[in-house]
Amino acid sequence: MTDNQGCGYEGCCGRRGGSARLIDARMPELARCLTLFQYVRAVTGGPVARIDQAGSYAVPTLRGEAFAIRPGSITLRVDPAGIAAAVIARDEDAVALRLLDPAGRTVHQGQLLSEGDRLLAGLAPTVRAGTSGGGPPSTAPEVPAAAWQQGDQLAQLDAVLVDGGAGRRTAFHRSRGGVSRPIEVDVVASVLDHVCSVGLPIGVAVFAPSAVVMQACAGRVHVTDRTVGGRVFAAVADSSVELDLTAVGACHLVRSTAAHGPTSALELDDENGRCVAVITQFGIVGEDVHTAWEHLAESLPDA
Repeated sequence: MTDNQGCGYEGCCGRRGGSARLIDARMPELARCLTLFQYVRAVTGGPVARIDQAGSYAVPTLRGEAFAIRPGSITLRVDPAGIAAAVIARDEDAVALRLLDPAGRTVHQGQLLSEGDRLLAGLAPTVRAGTSGGGPPSTAPEVPAAAWQQGDQLAQLDAVLVDGGAGRRTAFHRSRGGVSRPIEVDVVASVLDHVCSVGLPIGVAVFAPSAVVMQACAGRVHVTDRTVGGRVFAAVADSSVELDLTAVGACHLVRSTAAHGPTSALELDDENGRCVAVITQFGIVGEDVHTAWEHLAESLPDA
C-alpha cells in the first residue's frame, strides 16, 4: 500500500513531513475499520461545540436506523451521503483516522492511542483518490424528508444530520404551538451546574460543523467549569463536552416523543442557525430521571 502525499483534502496530511492514506469510506466497511481499534480519542465538533471521548467505537449507525448509547463506547451517527472520504493520517508518532465531508473538512477524528491500533491502521484497505471504495456508495435507509414532523426524537436528530436542522427550525418558526420555544443561552451553563449538583444524568449530542456526523454520550455530569471568556466545560460520563456560549446564536427548548413520552431537549444553534449540540434524555432512562428532567425543562424561562 502506498501513502498518498498531499491527497487534496484540507487538513488531512498533518504537518509537513506527514503522510495520509485514503481508505474505504463506505458502510459497513468503514464501520468495520472503526470498531477494529481498541483505544481511540474520538473528537467531533467545531468552534461552538465539541465532544471528546477516549475508548473504543460502537458500530456507527446511519440516519434512519435504530440508535442507542452504550456506556463506555464511542457512539457515532452519520449521514453516509455526507462522508466523502476517510483518511488515515500519520505524523511522526501520531496516527489519526479522519472522516471528511465533500468540501474536504474534517467532520470527525479518531486519534489512535495504542501502538497496537497504530499497527492495525496499516492494514486498512487503501483506495485511490476520488473514489470511496470498490462498490456502490453506502446510503442511509429511506426516511421521509419531513419525518421529524411526526414528533419522534430520533427523527429530530436525523433532520439535523441532513441540513443542520435549518429547514426544521424554519418550520418551527412558521408554526403555531408549543413544540419549540426560545431559551436564554446563558441558562445552559446553569442547567449543567444543576444536573451536576443533583446527580441527574443527561444525554449530549454534538454535531460536526457540516452536520453529517453526530457523536453522543449519556450519563452523570461529574464536574462543570466556566471560563471568563464564556466557554463551558462538562465531564459527562466518560466524555468531555465543551461549549462556547458566546458563539451560540440561539437556544431552543424542543419537545419530541421519546421512550417515556414527550421529552424536552435544549438545542444550541450557531450564528447561521445550524444546530451544533443537543442536551436531552436519550432512550430508556428511569422514570424518576425523566420526570426530574421535564420539571427542570419546564422551569426554564423564555428568552
